[in-house]
Amino acid sequence: MRTQGSAKHHPHDDAPDTAEAFRKLASLPVGPQRDALRDEIVEAWLPMAERLAGRFRSRGESYEDLRQVAALGLVKAVDRYDPERGNAFESYAVPTVTGEIKRHFRDHMWTLHVPRRVQDLRNRVRFANQDLAQTISGRRPTVAEIAEHAGISEEDVRVGLEALESFTALSLDAELPGSEDGYSLSDALGSPDPALDTVVDREAVKPRLAALPERERAILYMRFFDDMTQSRIAEQLGISQMHVSRLISRCCDRLRDQVMREAA
Repeated sequence: MRTQGSAKHHPHDDAPDTAEAFRKLASLPVGPQRDALRDEIVEAWLPMAERLAGRFRSRGESYEDLRQVAALGLVKAVDRYDPERGNAFESYAVPTVTGEIKRHFRDHMWTLHVPRRVQDLRNRVRFANQDLAQTISGRRPTVAEIAEHAGISEEDVRVGLEALESFTALSLDAELPGSEDGYSLSDALGSPDPALDTVVDREAVKPRLAALPERERAILYMRFFDDMTQSRIAEQLGISQMHVSRLISRCCDRLRDQVMREAA
């Protein structure tokens, strides 16, 4: 397959002339001969696919991976192209390959799942920023300027700007900026408060405690809130330690039964 430079047939000067090959491919039955011709066409158009992949460099993905994704898009374009429609192959292949690369970024490059609408806003804001940067010098475009240029609301611009900074996520082991002692993000995270587990229990037992006789309520208060020993409680009330122990056990059992009965 030769390279034809006539702009009459192809918008790209170095586009390979595969029109006849595509017509022949469409007429061949499935088999080794068709597969070989298909591979020749794909190989002839690979430079175009690689050029398209090059447009997406410096976006967090390796060029080699982008080339593979572009090649996959090219194969899909070759398989789906219908020469009978009369359109040049590249007019179908370029959006197909580009769409495959964009789909790769959308589906595989975000650390967290981001709604499609937010991804689209991110792209529109990014392109508007790039366009405005060529006409505005010395400062960044304002939200209002980006909104006017992109044809979206200022609120959508803010969403897009936030998404620009959310393409990847930091590791929890990443050191915090300005930290000199290895203090990481994980060190700044809170942990569940064990006392929260007792909140429901305390609220459930509160009215039952209030209904206890005064002496029993005082004993429970001294034991569980003042952290007094049974011996000290017995000494203060003038009763035996055994009596204090029985009162505490009886009160706790009664409260537990009442709360569990209500819960059931």
